[in-house]
Amino acid sequence: MNDERATAVAAALDLDVAETPICYACLSFVSFPLHDRDTVRARREATRIAPDIWEEGLEEPALGALRKAVAQGVSAADEALRDAERARGRSAVARAIVFRLATQMVERTGSPLGPDATAGWAGAGWTRV
Repeated sequence: MNDERATAVAAALDLDVAETPICYACLSFVSFPLHDRDTVRARREATRIAPDIWEEGLEEPALGALRKAVAQGVSAADEALRDAERARGRSAVARAIVFRLATQMVERTGSPLGPDATAGWAGAGWTRV
């Protein structure tokens, strides 16, 4: 699956950063460059961190959302599901989902992220000292 198709599928999925139990500290590796409008670096970080985010909580909600998209007839969702089942966190759709969730994070917080910005969200990862 190519990145363009993966991005289109990710945009159609019923996944929300505030309701997806993922590590926000991990996602910040992608959201910080996005906040700085550095999409090249953000995509590079999404590729690097997607396998970790996948393993630490994204897999189940992502596969569920992909199965739902297949059932709803979303274009290329069946291909994305096969890609995710085969390559898991290294799949094109996993990278696209991580990028999309990071984009949602930046859009909602409007600034570099800290624990107060995500209070009440489903994810984890911030430590208070």
